[in-house]
Amino acid sequence: METLTVPALAAKIPTETAAYRYLERLRWHGRPVCPHCGVIDGHYLLKPRNGGRTTSTGKISKRRLWKCHACRKQFSVLVGTIFHGSKIPVRTWLFVLMEMTANKNGIAAREVQRKYGLTAKSAWFLTQRIREAMVERRPDALVGTIIADEAYIGGKSRLIHGRLMDDQKPETHIPHKTPVVALLNRDTGEVRTRVVPSVTAANLAATIRDEVAVAESNLWTDEHQGYKAIGRTFGRGHSAVMHSMGEYVRGEVSTNALENFFGQLKRSIDGTHRQPGALGAVLRRIRVPVLHPQNVRHGPHGPAR
Repeated sequence: METLTVPALAAKIPTETAAYRYLERLRWHGRPVCPHCGVIDGHYLLKPRNGGRTTSTGKISKRRLWKCHACRKQFSVLVGTIFHGSKIPVRTWLFVLMEMTANKNGIAAREVQRKYGLTAKSAWFLTQRIREAMVERRPDALVGTIIADEAYIGGKSRLIHGRLMDDQKPETHIPHKTPVVALLNRDTGEVRTRVVPSVTAANLAATIRDEVAVAESNLWTDEHQGYKAIGRTFGRGHSAVMHSMGEYVRGEVSTNALENFFGQLKRSIDGTHRQPGALGAVLRRIRVPVLHPQNVRHGPHGPAR
């Protein structure tokens, strides 16, 4: 797989026309597909007349327009994608898309606004569309070695406006924390997350059954009692490391990979947002290794950790 860097991407798409051509190669692999009727190949590029195609505002458009030889309808590579209907240059879309998927510390809409000369509304619209595109709509069940762990996402009590709460209480008693269960397929590296009302055996079992082919897999967890019942249903067994006894690795069995995932998730949130109070609804739908929650309200007290 090609390793793409910012200089390499800039060399590939120096102009807006080059960005269209690059997107066509990525989407069609040299064989244009009509999004209206599904016919492959045989379509022809409509060349602009009189020096160039113009937009409704009179500006010269760099859009590459195709016409289907079957249904006779016009289309471009943007139809049916997150870029469709946007007035933001395709070149800007591709650079921001690369930054959002490659930047471990996340990227805020305000940062996109400053770096790419967009309005705040356009930057927010762009980042929201990219995050929505990251959602896997109908994923297949996970099969293999599955690692399960849970974490609580949210700011410390000292960062909550007007609240004086006891930091020594268990996190399960802190109402502003959002409990999140994560499942990692050790064989493929895919991570899926789900917000749960509370970390109970019933909620853990329901989450795992929804996402995992239990009869064909084995489960690795920590000593949390909620995994015992569902662990007995795994066709290839259930192994647990005892964190309370200082055990974090036993042979190959470990939950360290998900510990690293949660650490990176929180770092990404810190780098993108200031107050992740609305994270729960987003995590319920997003299923990608590096998660970028939807835009939330900025708070005045610094990053929530």
